[in-house]
Amino acid sequence: MAEKMFTASAVAEGGRNGHVKSENGLIDHKLVMPQGKESSSDGTNPEQLFAAGYAACFDGALNLIASKANKEIDSKIEAEVSLLKDPEDDGFKIGVTLHVSVNGVSQADAEELAEKAHEFCPYSKATRGNIDVDLKVKAE
Repeated sequence: MAEKMFTASAVAEGGRNGHVKSENGLIDHKLVMPQGKESSSDGTNPEQLFAAGYAACFDGALNLIASKANKEIDSKIEAEVSLLKDPEDDGFKIGVTLHVSVNGVSQADAEELAEKAHEFCPYSKATRGNIDVDLKVKAE
């Protein structure tokens, strides 16, 4: 295993109708089943938590890649994490669409920065070859 730079931990109990809490207590949520196309206001679900983490990580990677390219940008990432039916085992899998909005560069530059960020981002590396990730990039 490579050298550890940081470790975060959280404990989940009760599955999708349970509770999740991070070691520092900042994440402390009731877990609920997704409500079809709507999100429940009673709690969160693993897909929302994954979307929040992926969006934050990707935005960090994008801004690092932009700074290394001497590009000043403002960015916003919306991660849509979908629970999909998996026909291979009649179970479930996830898919991700990353909506990448980049201000301060051309469309071509925004697309290049997003592709490089996708190669660099730890979440993208972790999911590569395991789930489909669709990048939707827009220069604004």
